[in-house]
Amino acid sequence: MSHGLRFLGVGNAAAIELGSSSVVLEREQTPLLMIDCGQEALTAHLDHYQASPKALFITHVHMDHVAGMERLFIRAWFDEALRGRLKLYVPVKVLPHLQSRVADYPGALAEGTVNFWDAFQVIPVANGFWHEGLWFDVFPVRHHLPETAYGLRLRGSFVYTGDTRPVPEMLAFHADAGEIIVHDCALHGNPSHTGVEDLEREYPSALQQRMLLYHYESATAGQALVARGHRIAHPGQVLALPTPLPPVTGADWQPQPAAAGASGIAHG
Repeated sequence: MSHGLRFLGVGNAAAIELGSSSVVLEREQTPLLMIDCGQEALTAHLDHYQASPKALFITHVHMDHVAGMERLFIRAWFDEALRGRLKLYVPVKVLPHLQSRVADYPGALAEGTVNFWDAFQVIPVANGFWHEGLWFDVFPVRHHLPETAYGLRLRGSFVYTGDTRPVPEMLAFHADAGEIIVHDCALHGNPSHTGVEDLEREYPSALQQRMLLYHYESATAGQALVARGHRIAHPGQVLALPTPLPPVTGADWQPQPAAAGASGIAHG
């Protein structure tokens, strides 16, 4: 059974021409799970699939990642087949921030009698969650304050970091099965995002070879990343994924041998 990642957008908050960063996990070309819902990302989803997403994972609540939520609420509420069934997976520490960002405005509808979350099936998550027969690991990343941003892993298939500084300690555990790593990286880093020099300094070359970079600041910056030997994601690109592996319990996990690299991550 084939899986792929469709990139709805790959830019940072200012790179509107590249779309707001978001991907959709597809199975047999059918959308399975959308990651983040910026305004441009939701438009790209609607344009391509001609339908609203049926399941979402939210990495964090900066507006370029959740600004499409109000539109999605309207679409879901007025679609009886979707109302209350659109699954929204949210890290439990992120949920209060999402509430204040998108759901606290008094009166979700002018007609009243509707709560914002009535349109969704909200599923708070901690270490991971099941969706459509697949287990997804959830892990914290480094973006602004602690415990406000999270990455996602489908074991053996892909890791999506979300917005982050380098997290070698997390990828040592969550990218140990040959996953393709979709990593936040711009040409120039800052206190909240990875820059290419940060990436090259913090990760062993074997791990960098498994990375596909997104959230860069412009098409020109993307070309500069390529010139340094890195792969970048493009809007509309579909990335073929390795077949997911079953989840591993804590008792079964074994660290990779030292030869795998400085951070203990297996070569892929």
